[in-house]
Amino acid sequence: MDFIQNLQRAIDYMEENILEPITYEDVAKHVYMSNYHFHRTFSLVTNITANKYIRNRRLSMAGQELSISDAKVIDIALKYGYDSPESFTKAFTRFHGISPNKARNAGTELKSFNPLIIKIKLEGGTVMDYRIEEREPFKLLAKVRKFKNEIISEEGNTDIPDFWKESSENGVFNVLKQKASNYDVYGVCAPISKESTHFDYGIGMEYSGDTVPEGYKIWEVKPTLWAVFKCIGKDPECIGEIWERIFSEFLPSSEYSMLDDTDFELYSENLGENVFCEIWIPVKKK
Repeated sequence: MDFIQNLQRAIDYMEENILEPITYEDVAKHVYMSNYHFHRTFSLVTNITANKYIRNRRLSMAGQELSISDAKVIDIALKYGYDSPESFTKAFTRFHGISPNKARNAGTELKSFNPLIIKIKLEGGTVMDYRIEEREPFKLLAKVRKFKNEIISEEGNTDIPDFWKESSENGVFNVLKQKASNYDVYGVCAPISKESTHFDYGIGMEYSGDTVPEGYKIWEVKPTLWAVFKCIGKDPECIGEIWERIFSEFLPSSEYSMLDDTDFELYSENLGENVFCEIWIPVKKK
């Protein structure tokens, strides 16, 4: 329940400060979460980023105000966080489909974007298989790249899949195998500092202790208690589906909460038939 309450607190904070120059970083700080963890949690549960939520709410409110008041466009633009009439007009037109001046015309249709209310939704019973694992900390040899937080919720974004494809084509896996203690492959994702707008993502194998090749890093995986979920399917789409269920089904109702630490996907020939990979999230008992 704390999980749901934190998201509702985040929404309440955005609504109370909708006319202030806030971003998702401010909201994350208010609910005591890292930028990355809040961004991913909010996006997966609500299907919209916090920044886009704030922007849509402001544009919705601006449209309503234009239709009922005589305030100048420039004043409304400034009120809702835009530096100039030009930038406001561009955003307003993209959201409502008409210009701010046309919004004043009687009978003009405008778009409304209402505040979110987080609720626990009960539907037909579905089973979500998981297991809890204890595992000693371990080290990976990894090829690491930084990605923008926003890609998590960008529909159709292929930055991380492209990173995997590039690594397959340029010999990364051959280098990893030469230094690995086994051939299981990990896609590791790191939390970020409160000041950062990017996160680290790495492709690695368990480190054998040999020399570290140029362009590679040692990634220490420190958590010891994990919730593990199988991604069933034959393509990467099943990963996104399981992440969505982790945040919308498992975390709100389980006796575990997710730690703000490394999580990873595990790819292995030993996972079983039709298992694309496993998702491992670090947890602690509530």
